[in-house]
Amino acid sequence: MKLSISNIGWQPEDDRHVYDLMMRYGYSGLEIAPTRIFPEAPYFACAEYEKKRKDYVLLIPIINEGNRIIRELERACRHKVPDYADLVICDGGSTDGCTEESALRRLKVNTLLVKRDTGKQGAQLRMGIWWALQRGYKRILTVDGNNKDSVEDVPRFIEKLEEGYALVQGSRFVKGGRAVSTLLVRLLSVRLIHAPVISLTARHWFTDTTNAFRAYSREYPEDERVEPLRDIFMTYELLVFHCIFGFTVLR
Repeated sequence: MKLSISNIGWQPEDDRHVYDLMMRYGYSGLEIAPTRIFPEAPYFACAEYEKKRKDYVLLIPIINEGNRIIRELERACRHKVPDYADLVICDGGSTDGCTEESALRRLKVNTLLVKRDTGKQGAQLRMGIWWALQRGYKRILTVDGNNKDSVEDVPRFIEKLEEGYALVQGSRFVKGGRAVSTLLVRLLSVRLIHAPVISLTARHWFTDTTNAFRAYSREYPEDERVEPLRDIFMTYELLVFHCIFGFTVLR
């Protein structure tokens, strides 16, 4: 078996120690991580409008959401969500003007991240989660930027995290929930195919497995058994691993 070693796996101050270990065990090559060369992250751009203010962060993945993201942010401000969590936009490369800086600042967005790498929403969220961990947030929440989720419920998600849950999964199909502008074929696919298959795999019953309104404890993204920031996590695998490794889950 051949192994490849990259210096993305440790901090620069540990270089000398790791290089000594490599020489001791006969390794003669090293993959240089781009983030060790370039002062800015080569995979995304970061426009930081404010410093970190809260222990919680709300990551909002978007791409060309137009007025939908503006209306969602307005709702968030009306319900004082920025008092609970820093708002961070995870943009996939919008070209419709929805990430105009003055509008985002007015709507209390803390930071705009713009993905430069490949991938879709999964890549946007991995970008946001990695950045949030580096910034030191204790808890991470995610919600789509299409103005279909009840962003005003962020305080309730935070409350459940503080009760000790590792994952809080939003659902349109629990008591009090509702589907907004969802095509019938998508509704049936989620209820009759996607949710049952994911639930069977995870050994935990989920009702709305395609819903991105979630809240995570910091412990899960940092769990070495999963390493969820790898690019193999493209869709809904995180739900499965949450349950398999015994983290407490609430929907």
